Amino acid sequence: KGPLVAIICDIFGEKTTSILGTFLVTGGYLISSWATSIPFLCVTMGLLPGLGSAFLYQAAAVVTTKYFKKRLALSTAIARSGMGLTFLLAPFTKFLIDLYDWTGALILFGAITLNLVPSSMLLRPIHIKNENNSDTKDEGGSLSASDPEALCGTETTYCNETQESTIKDSTMQKAGQPSKSLTTSQNQSEELNNGPNRKRLLLISNEESYEKKAILWSCKQKLFDISLFRNPFFYIFTWSFLLSQLAYFIPTFHLVARAKTLDIDIMDASYLVSVAGITETVSQIISGWVADQNWIKKYHYHKSYLILCGITNLLAPLATTFPLLMTYTIFFAIFAGGYLALILPVLVDLSMNSTVHRFLGLAGFFAGMAILAGPPIAGWLYDYTQTYTGSFYFSGICYLLSSVSFFFVPLAERWKNSLT
Repeated sequence: KGPLVAIICDIFGEKTTSILGTFLVTGGYLISSWATSIPFLCVTMGLLPGLGSAFLYQAAAVVTTKYFKKRLALSTAIARSGMGLTFLLAPFTKFLIDLYDWTGALILFGAITLNLVPSSMLLRPIHIKNENNSDTKDEGGSLSASDPEALCGTETTYCNETQESTIKDSTMQKAGQPSKSLTTSQNQSEELNNGPNRKRLLLISNEESYEKKAILWSCKQKLFDISLFRNPFFYIFTWSFLLSQLAYFIPTFHLVARAKTLDIDIMDASYLVSVAGITETVSQIISGWVADQNWIKKYHYHKSYLILCGITNLLAPLATTFPLLMTYTIFFAIFAGGYLALILPVLVDLSMNSTVHRFLGLAGFFAGMAILAGPPIAGWLYDYTQTYTGSFYFSGICYLLSSVSFFFVPLAERWKNSLT
């Protein structure tokens, strides 16, 4: 879904993409209330909300990188900090099902999701103002006018229009026709009344055909763009993103189950999830603030958190009592929140001149496959060993391996500098 969302964002912009995602999620919930079979729910509760969530997440993530430069890590942490409070959804969903049955609960979830439409309307474009080559100002802070990403990374529709107009003008000039700036300056009534200006109507119609061809060609280029596969930083980030997402959901899913095998009360086990969510939320905000101080490069923080997550999960089987399991939960939530807050800032730093949409879209595609594979692999390990310790060992090893790629960043930087 990631590459598809990247193309749609490039063509229509983040606001439209986010609104489209809202309707997909809402439609999925509403149609699911009429479900009569499991395959029906696989489409309406799996495909539609999943695709819509991808639209919503990527549009919001990329807009955040455009609105904020100096405080990107902190703004990203605040924006995604609510994800740590998703443990509240389980009791809320149970309350709605008890009160309105599952069909009514789905309809209410669809209605709640519609609130994302006005939220999406707030993702408005940032208009660039460049006066005498001075610093370019935007709503997130000051951007350097000499920075190509600052100018072309602030609004996709603005850049697309600029690129398309350049293509059209050059194409028309080759055909011996005046550009758009020469034709659209005439008043429409004059074009209809004056004989010489009637010819300009033909030029405008020809220009519209060139415009359609330019947009179609631009879409094809974006669809088959493989330039990222020649970027070493893409492999560095994707390797880490894939393995960290493979590992993240395993402790989340198996924490309560492991507590049950240790004869811990179910209510006490539920407190583990609550504490993990709250701790992760606070950790994300603190991690984002620290990273924005720029004491060291952000990927160093990210790498350190991944290593600490790996060590924590490797030590998790030693937690055999409720206090020890709570200690593990707190430390893992701190380190997990730390690296989750820095995923987007590290991506922006490593993507450099690449489009953030495509970088995040392709990396998210591979990470999505890892998310799907992680819990089943952990479940198979439990079935094979009849203990959850193997799942935590597997998660810890994946976290340690995910940090390895960041040790190659200096080597990739030297290679990149040697080409310039």
